[in-house]
Amino acid sequence: MLLAQEGPAAPPREDAKELDAIVVSYRASLNKALDMKRAEVGQVDVIVAEDIGKFPDLNLAESLQRIPGVAITRDAGEGRNISVRGLGPQFTRIRINGMEALATGGGTDSSGGANRGRGFDFNVFASDLFNSITVRKTSSAEVDEGSLGATVDLRTARPFDYDGFTAVASGQASYGDLSGDVNPRTAALFSNTWGDGRFGALLSIAQSERDLVEEGHSTVRWSPSTANGNFAASSPFSEARGASVFHPRLPRYGVIEHSQERLGATLALQWQVSDDTLLNLDVLHAKFDATRSENFLQAQSFSRAGNGKPQSIVREGAVDGRGNLVYGVFDNVDLRSESRYDELTTRFNQYNLELGHAFTDTFRIDAMYGTSSSRFRNPIQTTITLDRANSNGYSWDYRGNDRLPAITPGFDVNDPASWGWLNTAPASQGSEIRLRPQTADNDFETLRFDLTWDVDYTWSLRGGMSWKDYDFTTTELRRASETAVPALPAGTSLASLTRSISFAGLNANTPSTWLIPDVDAFANLFDIYCRCGTFALSTDPARGNNGTVSEESLGSYLQADFNTELLGRNFSGGFGVRHVKTDQSSTGIGLVANVPTLITVDRSYNDTLPSMNLSWELSDELLLRFGAAKVMSRPGLGSLSPGVNISVSGSARTISGQNPLLNPFRAKTYDLGLEWYFAEESLLSLALFYKDIDSFVQTTRQTGLFGENPFGIPDSLRPTTTSPQDSWEFTFPVNTPGGPLKGYEISFQKPFSGLPGLLSNTGIQLNHTHVESTIDYLTATGALAARQNLTGLSKNAYNATLYYEDERFGARVSVSNRDDYLTTVPGRDGNDVEGTKGTTTVDMSASFKLNEQVEFTLEGLNLTNEWNDQWVDATGDRVNVYHQTGRVYILGVRVKF
Repeated sequence: MLLAQEGPAAPPREDAKELDAIVVSYRASLNKALDMKRAEVGQVDVIVAEDIGKFPDLNLAESLQRIPGVAITRDAGEGRNISVRGLGPQFTRIRINGMEALATGGGTDSSGGANRGRGFDFNVFASDLFNSITVRKTSSAEVDEGSLGATVDLRTARPFDYDGFTAVASGQASYGDLSGDVNPRTAALFSNTWGDGRFGALLSIAQSERDLVEEGHSTVRWSPSTANGNFAASSPFSEARGASVFHPRLPRYGVIEHSQERLGATLALQWQVSDDTLLNLDVLHAKFDATRSENFLQAQSFSRAGNGKPQSIVREGAVDGRGNLVYGVFDNVDLRSESRYDELTTRFNQYNLELGHAFTDTFRIDAMYGTSSSRFRNPIQTTITLDRANSNGYSWDYRGNDRLPAITPGFDVNDPASWGWLNTAPASQGSEIRLRPQTADNDFETLRFDLTWDVDYTWSLRGGMSWKDYDFTTTELRRASETAVPALPAGTSLASLTRSISFAGLNANTPSTWLIPDVDAFANLFDIYCRCGTFALSTDPARGNNGTVSEESLGSYLQADFNTELLGRNFSGGFGVRHVKTDQSSTGIGLVANVPTLITVDRSYNDTLPSMNLSWELSDELLLRFGAAKVMSRPGLGSLSPGVNISVSGSARTISGQNPLLNPFRAKTYDLGLEWYFAEESLLSLALFYKDIDSFVQTTRQTGLFGENPFGIPDSLRPTTTSPQDSWEFTFPVNTPGGPLKGYEISFQKPFSGLPGLLSNTGIQLNHTHVESTIDYLTATGALAARQNLTGLSKNAYNATLYYEDERFGARVSVSNRDDYLTTVPGRDGNDVEGTKGTTTVDMSASFKLNEQVEFTLEGLNLTNEWNDQWVDATGDRVNVYHQTGRVYILGVRVKF
């Protein structure tokens, strides 16, 4: 049979040994992956480790982006999430050693913040722990439901992958050109077999440290001048008050300091009980610890009503042809130095036991039981501000550079006497202490068995059942009022409570050094972590981030596979049907008679999912594939908690509703592929795909005053720290019809063995993906708000790798590109959409083998220092975030024993 087996097969030793021989080079890994792709019936792409414990990239997401149709998003300069064929992280299921898992962490606000969704955070894991990645782009009945984009299988190493005793260790030192720090990275793998190869054990460990600086300009979106009460009517530059004029809400420069430690370990035991029975035990542990300090010098006035923008006078200004207030000189501006400190940790553990047993030569069972848990903790998330009210002479100027403007505060930002601890000022101008500890837990328990009967040389029947229990729990605590701060004790000055921070001179007319609050000094002075008095914490100010979602699913399937001939050529495939029932229970804090109340909503839904995959060898080199299926993906976790949440976070005011009765995403998919294996180790392929998304979930957005909220919340519940003229954002998830998604992938891979001299050691890998999908975005009332691309979808993406490899030396350069993509539709604050500019990243690696045991390596990441460019409004192209993380260089050595 051409279909790959899930779990161990019997007779097991050879069948379970997915990697027949140790792959020892990049070119060999490409060839092995090509063989595995060709042997599959469905549309599959594979990445194989180059050598023992050596994956092609240091980050799993970075490796995945080399696959056609896969694009990534980054946090702190490294890959965090993936999208497949235009569908975001929540539409892709991740399985580790055959079992679904979900690992989550916390990022900066601009990169998604704490992950309370279904998207997998790949940066939790070291790539050294994994042996192969398989991306399954077509569905089959035997594979668990839950994906609209793809199912990604991550596989750790097992002892039967290698012959006898195997050991390898590596050490690396990495240097970041922005931080100037040198960090260590180590990994080791030990494997052996005993009893004539019938029992094996493998242990691998990977550890790394990473210090990174991120810096640049941000605005937290742009607002129309008429929002939040408009500029002062006495402004000499009256054009700034126009209804069609937009300005930055929080113009600022910032420095973000990341410090990360990553530890991972795997244990694999394999026992060939008999010629017919194999047992596998896989254990995976990952620990990702981080601290992050985010520091900003910003203007507060322009995002607030009351004592904010209505008091700000525009003395001079300029408005460009897109309606942007690109230059302004202002009086009566409230300025702020803000410092936020986070401590974050993720603990991931997975245990799974597999049994493969052949009752006869034609009848066998594969069974698996496993558990996985991801524990994200953010026990310290503390923000402290220094403020200066009604300052004169503040200015910004985007005319010379619309991404890195010249910002002049109008006073000495390095003098403690210029700043104030405003504990008695009005709420819109006062200093703040924010405490927001939070958690997110994801737990899976899975039991599955599959029966296979080889009826004859042509037909094979499969059937099985799977039970899965998934639990998600999230919490967040906040202070009752983040603007209620105590006075400084007598004799205490800000000089003892501040420190200086600097960034590279991004704009010569902007201060590159300024004073920031010393979070530790304030914490010691006020005992802010006592959770007592004014620093008491509760769920009331963050009700929407407290809740649970439980899903118990029972699935069963039948599938018929065949391998025969059609017109004298090999013709194979499989067709079947999967049925799954999902019991869902959601608990959250809602308002009942205006009183916060714990609410639980239970529901069930069923899905019947037919599928078919066909593969026909038109010639010895040409392969035609076709796939069709009905698929489903469960709604986002953040949308399923009952209740409505009122949130005030700095200048942001939001009221968000959830909907536990949302239906899943559902679609019909069709795939057609043509693969030409025109030479050894070579491929030219074209894949066409079409997804008819019948049921979609989108978040409706609208902006207005508190009293205009669509949830019926009375004005009496408006937080007292806000103004009646403040602009609020209202969000609510709803089911909508969705729409079609279509596109194509083109891949080319070839070693240039026929070229003369050193060129015969070169080769190339190319792919291009094009995706189109336009859907209707609706308002809370069901009216059409916008017709735009699917969020997260880049219309075009390409990857190119050029490599050289001989017996001792190897080198390669890789380029990855993706187009602009939308992140929020409709946009907020009067902007039509929000999005991220396309990126082009360039990486390189080189290695030199001193002998069979010792190899030296050199890698360079983000060689062009690609910036993270987020924007609002398709026409206005207004900067939202423009940050850099710099280049990274890594020097290392690997030793095999």
